Amino acid sequence: MGSLNMIGYGLATIGPAIAVGLIFAAYINGVARQPESQSRLQPIAILGFALAEALAIIGIALAFVI
Repeated sequence: MGSLNMIGYGLATIGPAIAVGLIFAAYINGVARQPESQSRLQPIAILGFALAEALAIIGIALAFVI
């Protein structure tokens, strides 16, 4: 049963992985278009990264608990 939980967790991490890629792609695109906006966009990108990674951390915690 434990290996089935890990397979489920592996599938569940696809969502946060895609989210992190999209967050930083949008950040790089925004800074490339307007370099002066880097100081404003960077904290937003870091917050988005932290929230997306929190989903993955919650997922691994649930995989071990169940």
